[in-house]
Formats: sequence, structure tokens, C-alpha cells
Amino acid sequence: MFPTLIGTVVIAGIIGYLTEKFGFTRNGILQSIIICVGGAFLFYFVRIMFGFGFSSPGLNAITASIGALIIVPTHWRKR
Repeated sequence: MFPTLIGTVVIAGIIGYLTEKFGFTRNGILQSIIICVGGAFLFYFVRIMFGFGFSSPGLNAITASIGALIIVPTHWRKR
């Protein structure tokens, strides 16, 4: 269980960094990583509590990270 949690955080951090680096989002690198890790944590705990998700923890982390970046559009804020 603990290695799955660490793997989820690492995958979410990589997804957050890559989406910012390739220009899919304009949140900032740290903000994108935080959004992805938060979404991955949420989906991880939903999977533990309710059993909802894909069979692969890595696929869960990837979809949760991308979903969090879509749901939390901080690039629309005025700066």
C-alpha cells in the first residue's frame, strides 16, 4: 500500500511537470505539480475506500492527474 502511494505521488509529479513544460497548462511548474498530486491523492483514497478505479495504480495516477488539471483551471485567474 505504501509503495503504491509513493508511486502515485511520483507519477503525478511527473505528469504535472510535463504538462507545464510542454505548454498544455500555464499555471506554473510548482502549481501544476501540486494540483496533480492533490488529484492523485484524492483518487487514490477514493479507490481505497470505494474500490472505484482502474486495475492499474499507475493508470489511476495518470488519469487523476490529468483530470485534476482539467477541473482546476487556475490559468483563467487574472494575475
